[in-house]
Amino acid sequence: MLKGISPLISPELLEVLARMGHGDEIILADAHFPGESFNSRVLRADGLRIPDLLAAILPLFELDSYVPAPITMMAAVEGDDLNPNVELAYLKSIHITNPNVAPIERIDRFEFYDKARKAFAVVMTGETAKYGNILLKKGVTPML
Repeated sequence: MLKGISPLISPELLEVLARMGHGDEIILADAHFPGESFNSRVLRADGLRIPDLLAAILPLFELDSYVPAPITMMAAVEGDDLNPNVELAYLKSIHITNPNVAPIERIDRFEFYDKARKAFAVVMTGETAKYGNILLKKGVTPML
């Protein structure tokens, strides 16, 4: 265990976050997401909910300030409805460290799958919320 780093962050996840560069993307996937089908770097965070992981990751991870939307989620498929409480729960965790972040971008399911193929990594979580997948684009860490 390390001081200042949430115990929710596994050694493997900490390594991935540290290896990512500016513009790299990581997906926190819900438990239904076919992560292994889209990416060869899949980490397991079974049993963990995405709002909790966001609260643990974002103190260590600078979001990209050079793009209009550093956070992306999957849009509902025609005929489905989004539960607004999912995004609200995510935003509550995000706003702890990023109170002025741009609104979350929503993209088509297949466009999200394409992004998963190109992502630096996919983290499979225990999140059971429908359309609970979220993509974070890494930014440049400010000089201290």
